[in-house]
Amino acid sequence: MYTIICEQLTKTFESPRGSITPIKNLSLTFEQGSINAIIGQSGCGKTTLLRLLAGLDIPTDGSIRFCGTSKTPRISVVFQEPRLFPWFNVRENIRLSVRHLEYEQQNRFVNEALELVRLTHVAEANPTELSGGMAQRVGLARALCPHPDIILLDEAFSALDALTRTQLYDEFMAIHAALPMTTVLVTHDVTEAVLLASRIYRLGTGTLKAIYDVTFPYPRRLSIPGVAEMSDEILTAFIVEERI
Repeated sequence: MYTIICEQLTKTFESPRGSITPIKNLSLTFEQGSINAIIGQSGCGKTTLLRLLAGLDIPTDGSIRFCGTSKTPRISVVFQEPRLFPWFNVRENIRLSVRHLEYEQQNRFVNEALELVRLTHVAEANPTELSGGMAQRVGLARALCPHPDIILLDEAFSALDALTRTQLYDEFMAIHAALPMTTVLVTHDVTEAVLLASRIYRLGTGTLKAIYDVTFPYPRRLSIPGVAEMSDEILTAFIVEERI
């Protein structure tokens, strides 16, 4: 497992209208094996931070360090949309993430991922035959297949209906308990952050505004004493900040 350390992280984009800095001097730490939620208003730098962690963008200044068993961790990303190839079936879409391995090893990893997300029964189905929840499970299985050290979730549950979303929360928590990995979740949904994360980081205009430690036992529900109150507390902080 890996601890992720961001130190004085800054990202600036140049545009015809001038410089844009969605992240400025941001320092935070994601402990190994933890589930971390990044929340904040639109444009506060959440997705930019995730892209930096994934290596899709390079920091303008500052550094990101991965402290673990080797220099280079295996990092997987789950997007808001599953982004499945329609000409591949479920099994082949998942296989894409381990195509560099020998074929027998590919099969073993794919079968393990299918079992983790409970999709063995639709392994040969085409993406057009899947419900939204099933398609998102395929995207999750593809990310889990190479046994990542770090998994990044970019609004991964936001497009789902409430019932499917709750089911996926429980399934993801069971998977996280079975696989040693560090998780960073970007979300606009404060309640989702409280239900899933062990720590919540609230960003505002590219800077860290607050950190919330979440200690409720899993699986979490809004009916658990204190969960709804914590969600309200964080939402109130957003409202107050917007008025200032």
